[in-house]
Amino acid sequence: MKVLSLLLSSLLLPLSLLAQNSTTVGDYTIYYNALTTDSLTPEIASTYKIQRSKSRALINIAILKKDQLGVHRPVSANVSLQSRSLVGHIRTIPLREIREDKAIYYIADFAVADREHLHFNADVTPQGQHYPTQIHFQHQFYTR
Repeated sequence: MKVLSLLLSSLLLPLSLLAQNSTTVGDYTIYYNALTTDSLTPEIASTYKIQRSKSRALINIAILKKDQLGVHRPVSANVSLQSRSLVGHIRTIPLREIREDKAIYYIADFAVADREHLHFNADVTPQGQHYPTQIHFQHQFYTR
């Protein structure tokens, strides 16, 4: 439970404070973030088997659904992610689902170069839904 709290505070909480890092469709809000893995604590990196490095990126995606009482609760989803570089190189980025207590989120880590600017496209289909929500975001990584 302590690790969950650390992960949520380092990855998810900043997302809730930054409206530009979320997309709301109906009762669902999709939060997303991109960062270099050197910003993770050693404990979190070790727990999730993520190499801490300025030259490795981490993507975190979480989906919350507003229930009838207006409370946002985590939901599982089918999530696919692709990145596109400024020169057009496209790669599929595999995500891992993480479940701890009531939290559900999707993470991926991968190598990045200094000043690499990536455009991300994710298709998110929450459990029980038939059509994906497409989210688009971009991030420039600084590795030096």
